[in-house]
Amino acid sequence: METRVAVMSIIVENADTVDALNALLHDYSDSIIGRMGIPYRQKGINIISIALDAPQDTLSALAGKIGNLDGITVKTALANLG
Repeated sequence: METRVAVMSIIVENADTVDALNALLHDYSDSIIGRMGIPYRQKGINIISIALDAPQDTLSALAGKIGNLDGITVKTALANLG
């Protein structure tokens, strides 16, 4: 199956959802190339960037599940390879 390279940008405004977010990321760990998290204490948020290589359906499913978590915003950028 063809895969896409993508970056998901996640902003966490509700710390109560971090466990659910981490559980989702663990479920999709086979698709994750790398992850970087930055706590922005002055604003009380966390900023997470995740690089992925996965089929389009997998990327969409993960983004949808993350986006359904309370207090979390997610945006996905896809590479134009091939």
